[in-house]
Amino acid sequence: MNIVCLDLEGVLVPEIWIAFSEASGIPELRRTTRDEPDYDKLMKFRLAILKEHGLGINEIRATIEKIDPMPGAKEFLDELRSITQAVILSDTFEQFAAPLMAKLGYPTIFCNTLTVAENGEITGYKLRAEKTKLVTVRAFQSIGYDTIASGDSFNDLAMIEASKAGFLFRSTDAIKAAHPELPAFEEYSDLLDAIKKAL
Repeated sequence: MNIVCLDLEGVLVPEIWIAFSEASGIPELRRTTRDEPDYDKLMKFRLAILKEHGLGINEIRATIEKIDPMPGAKEFLDELRSITQAVILSDTFEQFAAPLMAKLGYPTIFCNTLTVAENGEITGYKLRAEKTKLVTVRAFQSIGYDTIASGDSFNDLAMIEASKAGFLFRSTDAIKAAHPELPAFEEYSDLLDAIKKAL
């Protein structure tokens, strides 16, 4: 029995924080897990910038409402889900993911949650678990699933390496160079073919 575990941002939809950086005119918010391996450090950095500029959940959600899945992403996901189980494992947050899941046909997503004050200020965040993606893949394996994983960032490497097959998708040159052992793809058709071969 197989289950495919996919990253969300950079794989199926554009990076939310980059989109918000462009919408808000704050270049520092372009930093993502492609640039910073330490997720806690990255989130504290982001929350400090939001507080400094008086921005919160409402402004970010307004940007997310305008984000569409990457061209071909929904079709890829629909075909993948027609042949095997698939789940999205993301370090994004429930409050961010909901509008995007509607545009992707409501796939299953496991992600984190934000702590939000009544005035919309994001005051903190809560991870489902430490090393969320690796822990989830290990949990699937503990109940009899073989996992196949794909992602683009530092925080995807552990789940990719722990799976029976793993692939980089539209990753950075630096990550691809550091992990030449991992097949890397740029097109959904190639990723789908690789997943089918691994099933």
